[in-house]
Amino acid sequence: MSHSNDTQKFQTGKVALIALSHLVHDIYSSFLAPILPLLIDKLGFSYTLAGLLTVAQRSPSVLNPILGIIADKISVRYFLIGAPAITAISMSLLGAAPSYPVLVILLLIMGLSAACYHVPAPVMIKQISGDQIGKGMSFFMFAGELARMIGPLVIIGAVWLWGLEGTYCLIAPGLLASLLLYLNFKNIPVQRQASAARPAGLGQTLIKMRKTFIGLTGILIFMGGLKGAMVVFLPVYLTEKGSSLALAGISLSVLQAGGVVGALAAGTLSDRLGRKFVLLATTLAAPVVTWIFLLNPAFLTAPILFILGFFLLSNGPVMLAIIQESDTERPAYVNGVYMMINFLAGSGMTVLAGASNDWLGLDKTCWLATFLFFGAILCLPLLPGKSRG
Repeated sequence: MSHSNDTQKFQTGKVALIALSHLVHDIYSSFLAPILPLLIDKLGFSYTLAGLLTVAQRSPSVLNPILGIIADKISVRYFLIGAPAITAISMSLLGAAPSYPVLVILLLIMGLSAACYHVPAPVMIKQISGDQIGKGMSFFMFAGELARMIGPLVIIGAVWLWGLEGTYCLIAPGLLASLLLYLNFKNIPVQRQASAARPAGLGQTLIKMRKTFIGLTGILIFMGGLKGAMVVFLPVYLTEKGSSLALAGISLSVLQAGGVVGALAAGTLSDRLGRKFVLLATTLAAPVVTWIFLLNPAFLTAPILFILGFFLLSNGPVMLAIIQESDTERPAYVNGVYMMINFLAGSGMTVLAGASNDWLGLDKTCWLATFLFFGAILCLPLLPGKSRG
């Protein structure tokens, strides 16, 4: 009986532990964008190839459905434990990469590590969040956005201390983090509880979820251009406008700081106001704030970027909550499919943003992406309403 009661409670300690692991992992995974101007200068590749680096970093996400099937059957806690160490090694070596192909290899390794982490982690959050799934996803995504705020400062500080090729000195904390995670995670289950009923087939699961997946795919596509332009290329944009690399890195951290607060607020608010209402609010607000920034990037840069990050980067926990509260016997598989869609849509739009930067320039690309962003409104009717326990 006590176990049953525990499943209905929001288990703050365990949620915080998983969120901490997300923080550690994603600090390293956010190293690419801040040093992208230095890598472009060192190795001499185009904006299009720069966009392809993000694809390389996220391409192992196509394996997410397979990882989800595995996670629904066995415990994959060691995927989570090992991910910070593997990600730390690969991302800390980016500055020392002698060529573009080596950059791609390092990012592929990191992407596989991240895929092994991010598929089972939200399922664990669902299991220990009781009837407050949105709140649990907010904690989880809060840690991820906080990492993306801290990460640029960490890598820029490392470049300042040791130079671009000395960033391998950051490997040690990641190894230590995996050791600490092992000591805390080794007894936490990852797989779902066994059920007497035979789970639906993979095809049946996809058919059942088709409207939700179509709606989320559209939202990710329409939002992906602006996210790619403002997150991946923000340091490049600001350095072209005359800012120093340090200021550009700090500005990216400010944008991510807004995302930290937004991620913490959005999931919790969606528990009360509804998932679609929160998504609608962010869809309407983000382009308007972007226009203010583009009209004069030097005007109140930090406050505007913070507000932009709040609306632009806050919808992640809401969409995760929609996926995790779906009625399915294969939660990790469904989450894996969603994360694969997230990769394909986000990476594809980032590459298009990079190609558009080469063709139209950074300014026009950002303006075009803001108008495309509003298309997400058309996809909201396809999403299910918020369900309560």
